[in-house]
Amino acid sequence: MKADSLPEEAHTKRAQDTPAHAKPDGGMTLEKAGMLYGLLGVCSFSLTLPVTKVVVTALSPASAGLGRALIAAILAALVLVFKRVPLPSLAQFSQLVLVSAGVVIGFPFFSSWAMERVPATHGAVIIALLPLATAGAAAFFAGERPGKTYWLSSIVACLTIIGYAVLSGFGALQWADLALLGAVVSAAIGYAVGGQLSKTLGGWQVISWSLIIAFPFLVVPIAGPLLTELQHASWTVWAGFGYISVVSMFLGFFAWYHGLALGGVARVSQTQYFQPFLSIIASWLLLSEPFTWGAVLATVIVVLAVAKGKNASVTVKQPAPSTNSR
Repeated sequence: MKADSLPEEAHTKRAQDTPAHAKPDGGMTLEKAGMLYGLLGVCSFSLTLPVTKVVVTALSPASAGLGRALIAAILAALVLVFKRVPLPSLAQFSQLVLVSAGVVIGFPFFSSWAMERVPATHGAVIIALLPLATAGAAAFFAGERPGKTYWLSSIVACLTIIGYAVLSGFGALQWADLALLGAVVSAAIGYAVGGQLSKTLGGWQVISWSLIIAFPFLVVPIAGPLLTELQHASWTVWAGFGYISVVSMFLGFFAWYHGLALGGVARVSQTQYFQPFLSIIASWLLLSEPFTWGAVLATVIVVLAVAKGKNASVTVKQPAPSTNSR
């Protein structure tokens, strides 16, 4: 039988059994492939805050943050039915609930609430803490143990981002900052658990099932207000809502979770350090928010830290061997 004809489960198992330095198709390593998929996901997510800033000019934070999940859930249902995907196991379902609470409900709602109150650039700076939070969540949920070099590079990158925030005048703590921190924690848990689950379930299935799980709890309170608000929205709001629904809430996760599964949650999550600066550039282009050379300098420092941290060792905690004998 040819490799292309193997079922998805066989491909997944083959990826699991292949060392990170191996070249499965005679090309790039699994780690490099994971980093590239992670970057693709980051590029997709980098527009989320500035586009949400546009959307909340006409939609409430609840409609903007949770309404996107309704649209994405419909797309997910269509894909799952078309692919005839079997239901996840009970153990997978419990993990999917965590992913759903984090990336389908928590992050979209908290970030939308904050975008109604602070500039998108401000939000991008706070969200820059996400890679470190994701690594911590990965250590707790996925059993990954990054080495000292990884943590040092992460701390350098985080301090650079915080320093940039303070020097740029974003240092004052606001309620919106607490909401953004809530978004960081929510996304970190969803990324870590979803990235681990993607190794067995597949990245696109993780986000699809997570959306399906959230749909029954959102459709009644959100659908009515969303339709009413969209009736009076401009075409730019419609376009922005379409982006955060289809790309930010659905397609971006295809690449992101696949990257986490291939390259490891802790390592690939470092690509998120690029996201705040891509968001700052997008905010400058789309919203005419300030863009300074300080951001460029901070970006260079962060890129160097990410490059150093990428080569750090990351170990996975193995379960203890069973002592049961037959």
